[in-house]
Amino acid sequence: MARRLGLLVIVAFAASVFSIEAQAQAERIRIESGTYGANCGAATGNATRDLAKRCNDRATCRYIVHTRLDATQRASCARDFTATWSCDHHEFHRAMLSAEAGDGSSLVLTCIPSTGAGK
Repeated sequence: MARRLGLLVIVAFAASVFSIEAQAQAERIRIESGTYGANCGAATGNATRDLAKRCNDRATCRYIVHTRLDATQRASCARDFTATWSCDHHEFHRAMLSAEAGDGSSLVLTCIPSTGAGK
């Protein structure tokens, strides 16, 4: 029993080290565009600077949307949020939060390859 437990600990440790190494070798996020409220008339790319500031050069980033309106948006319009990024400028991704993406909504961007079921 003790021998089996020791083997399980070694396997768990090896899996943990592999996970850490995979994250260290992961490509880095490069923000291409971030837009808050395009469905309400906002200018494309109006959130790019803030999104890049918070997410560039990371393997994974949880971006929290903060409500802000520009001159072209109506306060009554439920706004969406769209992010476009690449992984070291060659693997491109796009993710979107639907309308009502207001204060506190979050979007996770990543360049870590998925290894779960179905991958």
